[in-house]
Amino acid sequence: MNIRLLAVLGLSCATLALPAAAQLRATPQFGASRPAQAPSGPRPADFIVAVVNSEPITNNEVRSRMVRYEQQLAQQGSPMPPRPQLAREVLDRLITEKAQLQLARDAGIRADDALVDQAELTIARQNGIEVPELRRRLTADGVDVTNFRNDLRNQILLQRLRDRELEQRAKVTELDVDNFLREQQQNGGDPALTELNLAHILVAVPETATEAQVAPLQAKAQQLLQRARAGEDFAKLARENSDAAGAAQTGGVVGTRTADRLPPLFVDAVRDVPQGGVANIVRSAAGFHVVKVLEKRQLGAAGVTVTQNRARHILLRPTAQLSEAQALQRLADFKKRVQGGQADFAQLAKDNSQDASARNGGDLGWASPGMFVPEFEEALNSLAPGQIADPIVSRFGVHLIQLMERRQSTMSPREQREVVRNLVRERKLDEAYVQWAQEVRGRAYVELREPPQ
Repeated sequence: MNIRLLAVLGLSCATLALPAAAQLRATPQFGASRPAQAPSGPRPADFIVAVVNSEPITNNEVRSRMVRYEQQLAQQGSPMPPRPQLAREVLDRLITEKAQLQLARDAGIRADDALVDQAELTIARQNGIEVPELRRRLTADGVDVTNFRNDLRNQILLQRLRDRELEQRAKVTELDVDNFLREQQQNGGDPALTELNLAHILVAVPETATEAQVAPLQAKAQQLLQRARAGEDFAKLARENSDAAGAAQTGGVVGTRTADRLPPLFVDAVRDVPQGGVANIVRSAAGFHVVKVLEKRQLGAAGVTVTQNRARHILLRPTAQLSEAQALQRLADFKKRVQGGQADFAQLAKDNSQDASARNGGDLGWASPGMFVPEFEEALNSLAPGQIADPIVSRFGVHLIQLMERRQSTMSPREQREVVRNLVRERKLDEAYVQWAQEVRGRAYVELREPPQ
């Protein structure tokens, strides 16, 4: 299944308790993902395995989620846990989700169709396709589109609930920043402060391939590795040879991410590879990978050069009088007017934006990586100077974003501390989420019935 699903729809077993910091965004994908295969053997009749506050969880729900986790683990090259253990962990996760979704509904939190449409469109565009093609591929892979959209809606509800409940538990002081920097100096650094920009070429290996079939594919990967190390244009090699989704459009470039947001298999492979170098061949469940390090830097260190963006935006905060769907539509109309030369972005921001940047025409100034919330930053990084993104939703409201300029700049001490501050905040959110999730689960009535099969 060559579709990059939302991170929350395919987590590794190590993160079945979803951190609050996890945002609604596509997972980094290094291989052509495979169609989710149902467990072998005859499909048992469906039955209830647990009840959460009178709402049932069925055996088929657990089996369906298990397929997603197994697929994600295979893509990342992570070890597969025994199926009984995976079934228990998946059921536990579903119980936690059910309790939180019930709390969200009781609190009046909603996710209308416009938000689900936006999430679906984002996934499609990140795969270089349109929504009808996304739905066609999902259907071909046995994924019901209605269930897929319901999953998106639930994840939006969960994210909103977590943002609301946990925001006040993640305040960061100057002492917190000082303590974190001190710990990193003592412990030799943190993956979340290592930023990597990778490119890769995938030589896909069918799941049922024999040793005789694998050998020529491995030889092809080895030949591509030698050509890359000999100095051939890596992007051209990727476009012409990679089996990864979207390689023809991206030239194999994954994009800049911190190491903790990349599969450990690839982080380990490039650990000792310098910027511009190509790692030894990596084997995952998807096939053989040739991975090149385009950029590598340690955030928070003195003299680090980073890519900075200067952007402006228009922010609309939904109210009883302005729904999110209406805000999205209004900003989409603003985008058309600006692109058609009928309106000026700065003037629209002054007249409509609902934050402090309005008086400056929405100008947010120069920003280093990590200074915006992930969904805002992801949209910004996808733009070329002068381009305007489609409206997006964040915890602050609905944004229309335009990239004005981009530059390479050495981070000042203040900017380095701001990167660290955001990282510490995300960690506090993770810790707060674990405690909060336990509280929500503890208040729910949970009845375990038959074990899942």
